[in-house]
Order: sequence, then structure tokens, then C-alpha cells
Amino acid sequence: MRRFQREQYLDADGAVGPATRAALNVPVQARIAQLRVNLERARWLLHQIRGDFVLVDIAGYGITYFKGAQPAWRSRVVVGRPYRRTPEFKSEITYVTFNPTWTVPPTILREDILPKVRRNPGYLAANRFRALDAGGREVPPERVNWKNPKGITLRQDAGPWNSLGRVVIRFPNPYAVYLHDTPHTELFGAGQRAFSSGCIRVERPLELVERLLDDPQRWNRAAIDAAIATGETRTVHLARPVPLLLAYWTVHVLPDGRVAYKPDVYARDAELLHALDARPATAMGP
Repeated sequence: MRRFQREQYLDADGAVGPATRAALNVPVQARIAQLRVNLERARWLLHQIRGDFVLVDIAGYGITYFKGAQPAWRSRVVVGRPYRRTPEFKSEITYVTFNPTWTVPPTILREDILPKVRRNPGYLAANRFRALDAGGREVPPERVNWKNPKGITLRQDAGPWNSLGRVVIRFPNPYAVYLHDTPHTELFGAGQRAFSSGCIRVERPLELVERLLDDPQRWNRAAIDAAIATGETRTVHLARPVPLLLAYWTVHVLPDGRVAYKPDVYARDAELLHALDARPATAMGP
């Protein structure tokens, strides 16, 4: 039962709870439909993948670094909640920042942080946040109207308390998402890991950074640890950008050839299946 649960990306506790029972009762025709949907997604993307690249498997809560088109490193990740989905797109990783600060995005500020500040005026100081005005100048929190903090942004100081952890990995995209470390490592133990606000939290980010920088003389693991130990915010550009693909697949082929089915956490399969059923058999393309 635990093996089945792991293959279904469920909590492998060995108990037949509601989620496990639902997975056991999925009809064969539904699994066939799931295979059709994911074969279509693979047709769109797989021909674009070659050489060295990083793949984020959103529905599988994993990340893989491919070296010469072969998997060289893997780690677990946490992705966006169903109402704050991690987007699908292609980009190139261009730089990393050690000991990053975090400027709170508007949605998180409005929906998550401000309610906490209004309930507890000490929240900002306890979590090392600074209030900044439109010109980037620090403003004492007691001078801000937190019911309507127009023009105010919040920035969290670098350090072990920072929501981005010890490192952030950046790549151009219109969604303001990135790969990063996290102080909340306990979430990596869950079977289904859709807990973030859209960004991708990586369980072992420093191992990935070492591979991305690909410079054993200047940026081996000891040098990376030393840079972090200074506590100073430092940005390092990759010698060459590394392609990145964020993909959403709800079927996975295991190393032994068996097929594993992932929960459709963002409920995207049905829409694509409807499109496949509606188009003529000769119509090809996404």
C-alpha cells in the first residue's frame, strides 16, 4: 500500500484513507484519458529539450537537473497552491543571489501579510520586515496607516528567518516567480506539496546552485557555504544561462517502466481532454 501511495504522490502512511481510496477507485477509462492528455503535453514540449537543462515537474513536486540530456540530480520541491498556481513556461536561469532580501509581492502583502500586521503590530519586527515608501526610504511602522498603506512596500532582511532562505535562483519571466531555499523544510515531507504562493521552494538548493555555476575552482560547495556564512547579499551570474522548463504532467514513467499517476492538483486535465475530444483527428498542435 505504501508503494502504491508513493506512486500516486500521496502521503505514504499505509492507511487506506479518503485520498488513497479515491485513487484506487479511478476507472481504467479515466487513466487512459489521463495518458492521452499527457502524451499531448509531451508532444508540445519534449522536442524542445536537449543538452543541459532544469525541469520543474509541477504536479510531481520535483525538480531535475539534466546534464547532456541525462538526469544528473533530483530534489523535492514545494509548488503553488491551487489558487496561486505555479505557471508553466520556458526560460533560462541567469543568476543566483546568496542571502537574499525579500520584497513582498502585492498579492501576498494584501492577502497574507497585512491581516497579520493589523492583528499584531509587532509582527513586522518579529519577522525582520522593513516598511519602505515609494522612494525606497524606510518608514517607521507606527507612522504607516495599515488600514490603507498606499505606496508602502515591505522588505524582509536577509538571514535564516527570510522566506527565501539562503539563496534564490532567478530567470526572466512575467510571473515574478523563482526557485529558492526555504526555512520551512518540514513541508518537504508531505506527499502532496502545493503550499507556496507560486514560487518553487527547493529542498536542496545549494546542490543545484553548485551545478548551475559549474565552476569547481571558484564556486565549489565550500565556497558557496563561505559566501552564505558572511551574511552579505551577493549576486553571482552564471557563465552561461541554463534552460529551464516548468511543466505540468500528471503521468510519470518510473525507472522500471511502470506508470505512476499524479493527482491533477490544478484541475487542468479535463480542459485539455475536452479540447482533444473536440478537435478533428487531423488537427495537430497545442
